[in-house]
Amino acid sequence: MPSWLQILLLILAFYIVISVALYYLQDYLLFKPEKLPEDFQFYYDKQETMEYNLETRDGAVINGVRFLPKGESKGIILYLKGNSKSIKGWGKFAVDFTRHDYNVLMVDYRGFGKSTGRRSQKAIKRDLQLVYNKIKEQTTEDRIILYGRSLGSGFAAKLASMNNPKMLILDAPYYSLTKVTARYMPFMPLSILIKYPLPTYKWLKYVQCPIHIIHGTDDKLIPYKSSVKLSQVNPKLTRLHTVIGGGHKNLNNFESYHKMLGEIINSKPKDIDLSTTSINVVHSSKKSHPKV
Repeated sequence: MPSWLQILLLILAFYIVISVALYYLQDYLLFKPEKLPEDFQFYYDKQETMEYNLETRDGAVINGVRFLPKGESKGIILYLKGNSKSIKGWGKFAVDFTRHDYNVLMVDYRGFGKSTGRRSQKAIKRDLQLVYNKIKEQTTEDRIILYGRSLGSGFAAKLASMNNPKMLILDAPYYSLTKVTARYMPFMPLSILIKYPLPTYKWLKYVQCPIHIIHGTDDKLIPYKSSVKLSQVNPKLTRLHTVIGGGHKNLNNFESYHKMLGEIINSKPKDIDLSTTSINVVHSSKKSHPKV
């Protein structure tokens, strides 16, 4: 056997081994869960909470915490978190919404916190729809806001595409998870291997409520340009909010983020009569004179 053919076969064998390993290990690479014991008690300083457990049709348990506002509720935020830890730590962000008199519901995905069950993209989507349905039993959809942070942005987009919430807010979203991972593994057939493609851009096409995208310009994990592309998917309903200098994990440290968040969740959309704007105004350099 020629030496060049031996080298080629070795490279091919190595490529196959890496592909197989990536397929079976991607859950460990993508998800960084923090598991909590069943008797763990959630506590958040100066926050009033209620804990929920929701059983799914396959016997899994989805655990969640509801954060209550001080004043009369304006609605509820279903906050879908990122890929790490549990709502034990993510709960600190609820105050950014309860201070505006919104209820906030955070849930842990399967295998996170006190939630159980075998994790898959299909199972998580089904779980979140079940959670959404339970919320609808308590209030009307025009009082439900979906907020997706990082990993949760794709799931939030999917939920919005299948329902009619008041609005959808995406925080540091990805165009698709396949695109994100391709930045680090450009030579791997990720479209075949990845079990969590999460094509946010496909789901946004079917969203019919206002879409707000928040992204920092210095995000190294999910580039700002991904949100620029997403804002062009459903442009009539989408507004892109830019946090200058913001990274992937520190948007809450920027005053501009809190200002735009308050404006987003407290605003009432207004229809624009385009006939009264300059959109169709034709300017001419020639001056017309009335005929005598």
